[in-house]
Amino acid sequence: MTDFGALLATLSRHEVAFIVVGGAAAIAHGSARLTQDLDIVDERSPANLDKLVSALADHQPYLRGVPPGLPFRWSRETLAAGLNFTLVTSLGDVDLLVEIPGGGAEEGSAQQVRP
Repeated sequence: MTDFGALLATLSRHEVAFIVVGGAAAIAHGSARLTQDLDIVDERSPANLDKLVSALADHQPYLRGVPPGLPFRWSRETLAAGLNFTLVTSLGDVDLLVEIPGGGAEEGSAQQVRP
């Protein structure tokens, strides 16, 4: 089960610039929808990617839905080389999104979210 509070607190403590989207955002606005993961759009600057890598490093981020043992390097370079990452962590599932269906691509304008 995803610990939404712990994930948000971890990201905020590391001053990661991001916005919450998807089911968790809908719930925050009063929806009765259930969700299993935290979806965020993160600012893509090198400094913010470093903060994101640092924030989740102790929580064993790994690609969700891939065979166990697949080589995966958790780094700014990895994040910068890709777009959307669906991850499992010790705090639960988190999706790092750059492109949102129907919403376009993030342009570096995400603001820090505080729980």
